[in-house]
Amino acid sequence: MKSKGNVLYGQSGGPTSVINASAYGIITQSLAHRDIIDKIYCCHHGIDGILNDDLIDLSNVEIEKIELLPHTPGAAFGSVRHKLKSFNDDISEYERILNIFKKYNIRFFFYNGGNDSMDTCNKISKFLKSANYQCAVIGVPKTIDNDLPITDHTPGFGSAAKYIATTIAEIGCDAASYGKGRVTIVEIMGRNAGWLAASSKLAEMSGYGPDLIYLPEVTFDLDKFVEDVQKIYTKKSRCLVAVSEGIRDKNGHFISESQMLDAFGHKQMGGVSSYLANIIAGKGMKTRSIELSLLQRAANHLSSMCDINEAIEVGKKSVEVALNGHSDKMITIRRIDSHPYKIVYDETDLALVANAEKTVPSNMISKEQNNVNQEFIEYALPLIQGENKPIFKNGIIQFAIFGK
Repeated sequence: MKSKGNVLYGQSGGPTSVINASAYGIITQSLAHRDIIDKIYCCHHGIDGILNDDLIDLSNVEIEKIELLPHTPGAAFGSVRHKLKSFNDDISEYERILNIFKKYNIRFFFYNGGNDSMDTCNKISKFLKSANYQCAVIGVPKTIDNDLPITDHTPGFGSAAKYIATTIAEIGCDAASYGKGRVTIVEIMGRNAGWLAASSKLAEMSGYGPDLIYLPEVTFDLDKFVEDVQKIYTKKSRCLVAVSEGIRDKNGHFISESQMLDAFGHKQMGGVSSYLANIIAGKGMKTRSIELSLLQRAANHLSSMCDINEAIEVGKKSVEVALNGHSDKMITIRRIDSHPYKIVYDETDLALVANAEKTVPSNMISKEQNNVNQEFIEYALPLIQGENKPIFKNGIIQFAIFGK
């Protein structure tokens, strides 16, 4: 049964270059159902915005500002990393959330995030149900890591893959400028899943792809790595390596990690490219290490139009599912075919995706385990198609700004 009321939308976890396109889809689709939906609110910094009674009312926001959302990187409404305990262990935050929902008559809640965010969404859904508060709770997928299960891929990955492939191609082109070059090691995000590092393979289509790719799915052998690099360098007088930040040794230890933990207890990553470059330099080869860092998720100017459109449609589908009376669901993308590329939008139970991860399957990894193969290319290539033209004013790129 449909309940008239208000929408609340929140963003959580690491931003992507298309997360705001999903916000655009949710907002515009909600505006098309004013017979059921009265007001549209956005959490200012995700769950923290609810707990702090800090909501952004979009009732009087100019439509021009909304139209800028698909061209805006980062989390336009503010993101957060806030782990909710089970309400059986600590009910206080849940009671606060319920009071805020009642205060603003929130009957449709959309939470846009990755693995941990789906866990948060699932917990809130279950608590509201236990409290007999009628509210459709829908998880809206996003993550550049592409590691959410059930769905074929996640909004955010295609654009990050496009940026990585383009940047690797540019680095490769530059590296080929000299007769005797360097070993260039590029560090790419990905703690447990190597989808992003694997996407560097797409740079081959420019003629300047990586020589070697190392993923977390494969045990990293330092001696074998040095051997691989020396072989390429001897042949070409240069070597371009793409390496995931999450590569591990045979004991399961990250090759490079700090002891700092994030809000969800994950060790902070970074520095593996520098570490490996120092190893290679010790073998007498000139080296350069490059860490793409947050540029992978912030480069909206290089976003994929396919990714933008799918992010918008995932947002619209979220509203459709909620209005049909469904709850405790996450929207999924199901691939029908790759030749030509065809998908449909579906839904799955939040409990099936909360805290779960999808990694690069072995059939996409080369036999030598230092690259990926054609199967990965066929999987990823459709996701990077098309360009989302940036909007400039006086030569400066323009973004949508809310609650700054």
